Amino acid sequence: MSKTEIKHPDKSVSTGAYSAGVMIDGWLYVSGQGPVDLISGEVIHASIEEETLHTLSHVKKIVEAAGGTIGDIVKCTVHLADIHDFDRYNAAYASFFSGILPARTTVQSVLCDGIKIEIDAVARIKEKP
Repeated sequence: MSKTEIKHPDKSVSTGAYSAGVMIDGWLYVSGQGPVDLISGEVIHASIEEETLHTLSHVKKIVEAAGGTIGDIVKCTVHLADIHDFDRYNAAYASFFSGILPARTTVQSVLCDGIKIEIDAVARIKEKP
């Protein structure tokens, strides 16, 4: 049982001391992602809907880099800077997924750099034959 680091394919700047994803025994744990330009490292300040979709696109790229799809995501934890954004975030989040939605926890948190959202995820990725 060994773990493997999964990197975000577009990331070219350091955003902290963590792995974008860690795979072990078919389970992928994706670190918290936010609305950041991973080439420049700059935060992308936008509406909650835009920040949600941008953040989910980072999660998707990490899952895909591990050989999975967004359909393999089984759990997300979402941190909102303002819980009053819930309905708008929820609509954007729901538009990203199809089929059975991942289990989810959403909480209000203090987030850095003025971002409105951070999302981490767990995915179960089947081994390829």
